[in-house]
Amino acid sequence: MKNAAHLSRRQILAAAGFAGLAALTGCGSGDDGGDSKDLSKKRNGAMEEYRAGQRFKATGPLTFSLLHLSNPNYPPKDDWLLWKEITKRTNVTFKRTDVPLSDYEKKRSLLIGAGDAPLLLPKTYPGQETPFVSSGSVLAVSEYAELMPNFRDKVSRWKLQPEVDSLRQSDGKYYLLPGLHERAKANYSLALRTDVLDKLGLSLPATLEETADVFRALKSEYPGSHPFSDRWNQPEPGGALLGYIGQAHGVRAGWSYLNTSWDAEAGKFVFTGATDGYRQMIEYLRGLVDEKLIDPEGFTQSDDEAVKKLLSEKSFAISANPQELVQNYRYNLQRQVEGAKIEIVPVPLGPAGPLVLGGSRLENGMMISGDALDRDDFVALIQFVDWLWYSDEGQRFTKWGVEGVTYTESGGTYRVADGISLMGSAPDAPKDLQKDYGFYNGVFSYGGSWELVSSAFGPDEKKFQEAMSQREELPVDPAHPLQSVEQEQATLWDTPLKDHVRQNTLQFILGKRPLTEWDAYLSELKAKNMDRLVDVHNKAYERFRKEQG
Repeated sequence: MKNAAHLSRRQILAAAGFAGLAALTGCGSGDDGGDSKDLSKKRNGAMEEYRAGQRFKATGPLTFSLLHLSNPNYPPKDDWLLWKEITKRTNVTFKRTDVPLSDYEKKRSLLIGAGDAPLLLPKTYPGQETPFVSSGSVLAVSEYAELMPNFRDKVSRWKLQPEVDSLRQSDGKYYLLPGLHERAKANYSLALRTDVLDKLGLSLPATLEETADVFRALKSEYPGSHPFSDRWNQPEPGGALLGYIGQAHGVRAGWSYLNTSWDAEAGKFVFTGATDGYRQMIEYLRGLVDEKLIDPEGFTQSDDEAVKKLLSEKSFAISANPQELVQNYRYNLQRQVEGAKIEIVPVPLGPAGPLVLGGSRLENGMMISGDALDRDDFVALIQFVDWLWYSDEGQRFTKWGVEGVTYTESGGTYRVADGISLMGSAPDAPKDLQKDYGFYNGVFSYGGSWELVSSAFGPDEKKFQEAMSQREELPVDPAHPLQSVEQEQATLWDTPLKDHVRQNTLQFILGKRPLTEWDAYLSELKAKNMDRLVDVHNKAYERFRKEQG
């Protein structure tokens, strides 16, 4: 399950599709300053024969340190069945460092910088590993992929090699083990009060224009309201909203924003925040703000403020994911507003047509501390990570728990056991799968087969995901590895450019800056090295294409 405070994906894709690097070995090439890859003395606790589909169990008790995100919806407890069962099944015990969601990124960086990081650093989104690569603080996990049969099996069967290759740094290695999805899974879209629409004789909108028409009808009936008042503005104003409205225009925006995008027609990289599609996205939202159909506070207010407006009928639409729809909006609306109904719609179609953006089959994943390689139980550590995070059994376990205790399964249908609730499924149940047992925990439970990912879908999400799965997924950006000097320079340009795009996107949408100043905005981007950043990526693309034929 995604956290509401979802984070943007990597800012510089130092991507490389090195065919010769796809089958990296644990022995390595010895080309990194003499760092020995001899693992013969690092096999304490490791299984001699460990294969895909086989449960990992250490040959003796092991303890691995873990940075554990403390989700406010289910703060960790020492007596969770999750911890006990992991030890029972694998002979591994975690030494946890629990960190609140609000401080997780900062604390992770401080621990790594001080050399005090736990061995396992999960909940890391692609791109967040880049600052730690040059210091050697995190492990080049691609060098040890041969020790991970479940990971390699899923990458191969699900044809995810291009996505995984996109994580490679300038040295051709990748330092993040990403979460892997068999199929692209949509997360955010628009939710509307369907009882109010029914009262006005309105249908759920399928396009952006229909969405605007519905908002206009709501405004006409309730002139004192803003039909749409939004949430999920941290750390990116309009993070979710811009993401799916941008998708309708064929561009990454909001949480998924990247400075550079591949223009397939032009055959080159372009600057996302300067494209026609990005401007059209801004113009669409600016028009809704001008007509007072969108609450301008909806780009900066807290989640609680946005939900309060929905519950008090000061608004009738809000961004949603299927979990929040059921667990928060519907549950609370039904208790406060008689006859209230609310549904999530597939992302409304815009100029780009029925598509989803490429690269969405990678999830947040795992960094491993560089110190791990010094341990005599290093191989066991990698085998354990492979089983818990990438095996079918491990993924099913961390999601649902123990069969017969926390869930039952029949014919591919999973149900929490009697007396247990999952995200509001049984509000009066005395126990909760996440809060009381630790399962369905975002630190462990992400990605997997479509059968597993969809196993907890309620009727709303099944309907939503089925509609979204029919859409075309754009291919990932072509490989374009940046050399170390290029990457250092690009990193210096990248953040100021992204900040300028973010600030001006909000100003344009809210009318604080007129769209007649779009050309001036482009000039400001050029002054901040927009063209030079794009040129670095295009040169890297051309270089790789020539070298690889």
